[in-house]
Amino acid sequence: MYDIIGDVHGHAQLLKKLLLELGYEKTDGGYSHPDRKAVFVGDFINRGPQIRKTIRIIRKMVESGNALAVLGNHEVNIIISYLKDKKGNPLVKPPLKNFLSGLKTFNEFADAPEEWQSNLRWLRTLPLFLDLDGIRVVHACWSDLAVEFVKNNLPPGKIKKEVFKKIYKSPGSELAKNIWLLTKGLQFKMPGDLKIINNKGVSPRSFRMRWWEDPKGKTFEELSFESKFSLPEYTVPPEITPESLPYPPDAPIVFFGHYCRGNGPHIIKANICCLDGCIVGKKTLLAYRWNGETSLNPENLVKIQKISPSKTL
Repeated sequence: MYDIIGDVHGHAQLLKKLLLELGYEKTDGGYSHPDRKAVFVGDFINRGPQIRKTIRIIRKMVESGNALAVLGNHEVNIIISYLKDKKGNPLVKPPLKNFLSGLKTFNEFADAPEEWQSNLRWLRTLPLFLDLDGIRVVHACWSDLAVEFVKNNLPPGKIKKEVFKKIYKSPGSELAKNIWLLTKGLQFKMPGDLKIINNKGVSPRSFRMRWWEDPKGKTFEELSFESKFSLPEYTVPPEITPESLPYPPDAPIVFFGHYCRGNGPHIIKANICCLDGCIVGKKTLLAYRWNGETSLNPENLVKIQKISPSKTL
């Protein structure tokens, strides 16, 4: 059976507490359980205070057979940020934009370049999705078409550097679109002549969508799966209603992270679960203990939260 663990983002101490809570013990092969295996949904690097320790824990568990892990958008971006062009110069030129979140990771490995290069090679051995016996795991969005594209166009095993180069240099390619769909999900982009104001007084030009929902007749807020803001209850005009990726109720349970659901809910439907507890903001790390069920059980959610000193008074 599997324990699926949400976005860790460099919070090694909380990860250790969660693993112990789940019944894992520290052994020569890292943390292990006699009957279960951990599954990480990606985004275990960047942002947190113990990125190096986090990678060591997860990598050791994966390499010893005690865990599985998929790539998240943060891992994909960090791999890209270290690529070089034919002249040996960095492929990514300033301004870094999407790569700024990797600075903490860069700094933690500044005195250990060989260890970091080894980790980069290891990251490329991780899959973009897992279709296991009874459950599916992906970082942001399950798309049957994207999964089939990856199966048909990427050979099994370590992903070649050329793949990541193409993602960066040809963002409009089918390769890039399908990999970003799996690791970043669907984004609704506002038409240039449409302006709506969120609850923070800002007019967003895009927002993360509930990719599994039929968008017809929904309001902007009902279509949104944002955690940073809420949108008005205006019905999305049919002329700009986006495509979605409906997830059938009889499909296997799918677990993902990415969406920073600090306030929940985490079980979205009977077979859809988002395990990103927003560890950076809420200091919450989530896991789901899957025991073979075909319908998600709220009692199987496990939460570990860091309590600030002010809350203990």
